[in-house]
Amino acid sequence: MATLHHHDTPFVQPLHRRPRHRARRALVLAGLVAGALLATPEAAAAPGQRVAEARSAHDAAKAEVAAIAARVQSAEETLQRMTIEAEAASGEALAARAALQAAQTEAQETARELAAVRAAVERTQDDVSTIGREAYMGTSQEAFGDVALLLDANSPTELLQQAATLEVLGDERTEVLEELQAAEAREERLDRAARAAVEERDRLAAVATEAEAAANAQLAAAQSTFDAASAEKAALDAQLREAEIRLLGLQGARNPADTWASQQAAAATVNTLSAAGGAIAPTSGRVTSCYGTRWGTLHAGIDIAAPIGTPVYTPEDGVVLQAGAASGFGLAVAVQHGDGTITLYGHVNQMFVSAGQVVTAGQQIAEVGNRGQSTGPHLHFETHTGGLYANRVNPVPWLTARGISLGGGC
Repeated sequence: MATLHHHDTPFVQPLHRRPRHRARRALVLAGLVAGALLATPEAAAAPGQRVAEARSAHDAAKAEVAAIAARVQSAEETLQRMTIEAEAASGEALAARAALQAAQTEAQETARELAAVRAAVERTQDDVSTIGREAYMGTSQEAFGDVALLLDANSPTELLQQAATLEVLGDERTEVLEELQAAEAREERLDRAARAAVEERDRLAAVATEAEAAANAQLAAAQSTFDAASAEKAALDAQLREAEIRLLGLQGARNPADTWASQQAAAATVNTLSAAGGAIAPTSGRVTSCYGTRWGTLHAGIDIAAPIGTPVYTPEDGVVLQAGAASGFGLAVAVQHGDGTITLYGHVNQMFVSAGQVVTAGQQIAEVGNRGQSTGPHLHFETHTGGLYANRVNPVPWLTARGISLGGGC
């Protein structure tokens, strides 16, 4: 996992500095926009002059928005970097915990097998005692000394050694003791291996949790910077919108507001998720982030921006492996499909399925949310192979093979 470096984090200049300068600049800009908006057709200025004034107000607003947009972009880049690192740390923590659970399951199975072997040991010891009693009842005093020596053995290994020397055990009982000896050795090895695996998974879980906490701290700082820049940009965006609508009206648009909205909608169709030929996309929205390494950290899925509450579907039949809290994802659902691939849906607002439930293609399993480490409402979609969190691969080939397009994104 990537190491966080404070010195190379591109934080923008704190927005609380130079408030008076920004206030004066905002007042000037507001005056320009208001003057253009309040100008009436009855004014003495010629139509060409009114257009020029509107364009001037528009250009001033656009220049101001461009300046703040640059700061917002820098803050957003920092936030995205911190989000990816926090998300990666969360994924590692979840993977470590999944491995830990597997190790604990293995240890429990080993314990059950060991208990069975110990029961077999007791039965074999009873058999040996029976051999001794039978030998005692049917042997001479000299032979009895040999049997007594056999019964004094402290372990199956010692018993075999003495029995081989005295030649008092039959082939069948010798085979049983040899199998028992091998089983005990095997169980001892398995027990050591299971304990070592649990210790290693505990260590990995602790490391991953610590890294996740550090990434989350960085994320909180980046989020604060981003929120302040975004608030300032939102106010300027509103001014720019009014200036652009007025300019469209002066340029002859019959319904400037509708024309402006149509232009914005057309621009928003880029990289929009879609499905063809009966395919079912995980959700509807615009792809904002692809699978791949950025800033030295792997973003192990794709992000699809959509409003909170947008339905999330499973593209294929499958079985729900997990549905619940998932570290940096807030809430997540994982579904295993017929080809063995596991699809994961993170940051969901709420879930409509539970672990162990069978789901069918097109069934709504959740809705888009903004939980966990998230820069805004979106679905984080991953594909895993070889087990949950075992191998997090690029989801694009899996989606493309099922007729799901990312609209040019990724």
